[in-house]
Amino acid sequence: MKNRIEDLKKQLEEISIESAEQLEEFRLKFLSKKGQLQGLFEDFKNVAKEDKPLVGNLINLLKNQAQEVYNELKDRLQTQEVGHEKSIDLSRPVEFSHQGARHPISVVRKEIVDIFNRIGFVISEGPEVEDDFHVFTALNFPQEHPARDMQDTFFIEKNPDIALRTHTSSVQVRVMESQQPPIRTISPGRVFRNEAISARAHCIFHQVEGLYVDKNVSFADLKQTLLYFAKEMFGEDTKIRLRPSYFPFTEPSAEMDVSCNICGGKGCNVCKYSGWLEILGCGMVDPNVLTNCGIDATEYSGFAFGMGVERIAMLKYQVKDLRLFFENDKRFLDQFSGAY
Repeated sequence: MKNRIEDLKKQLEEISIESAEQLEEFRLKFLSKKGQLQGLFEDFKNVAKEDKPLVGNLINLLKNQAQEVYNELKDRLQTQEVGHEKSIDLSRPVEFSHQGARHPISVVRKEIVDIFNRIGFVISEGPEVEDDFHVFTALNFPQEHPARDMQDTFFIEKNPDIALRTHTSSVQVRVMESQQPPIRTISPGRVFRNEAISARAHCIFHQVEGLYVDKNVSFADLKQTLLYFAKEMFGEDTKIRLRPSYFPFTEPSAEMDVSCNICGGKGCNVCKYSGWLEILGCGMVDPNVLTNCGIDATEYSGFAFGMGVERIAMLKYQVKDLRLFFENDKRFLDQFSGAY
């Protein structure tokens, strides 16, 4: 046993390490659980009783010596690596790495938000899992309305009063509950509807909805706000038209079209040769909605609008298949590396 200890001690004194690989070999040989020092401790039980104090002390001294040698060699290697880094030629040309691109949905959402920020709309956000009151009841949806049907809404099975929100109007309800007019807010976010996935529809998509509540708010205010948005988003020559429609939470309600920015309103296959493209729904906030949210409908009025971000992105970038936004195909996403 003493001869083995002396032999290992001599090896420690003569050790020479030049690389991290050699240092790891040293650690495995001397300090690991299967190393030679561990072998000495395992054989220690076979040493005669009268020799155990001396042999045990020699083994412990050898172990401490091996650990000190390892630490010293490790520090020396790290110092050498730092010195090598300092010797790098800083005048060499930079090797540019490939930069990622922002997702087109994020680009368009930011552009929409920035446009409305410039005219005083602030961002409001809310939960994606909502209760029936904020998704439907407060927004004047009758109990028999089709949107409450399982075909359109993802309800939580254990609690049928809880669902994945189908629109970000639920955020507007929360804002009106917690604030008194004047209110001027936009609510961007992800929404969910139980729809078959196709080139023009998806079960997950993104919306930006706007709300303005104050005294003497009129439909003319709504029209001018949306005209400003259309010109900022699609160009100064853009025209809009409002068509009568129906939404439970607005009255009167309208669908807004913009002149096709591809054909300039002359007619093409994208706008189905009509010269117009539908982009959003809007209207004056129904007095029942204001009352449900604790706002005096006899004193205040307001307008609301909502648009799908994917729809705007498809028009802006002339993308014909909605599914491309969700497939994470690098060939598609790289086209937007210089966007916004």
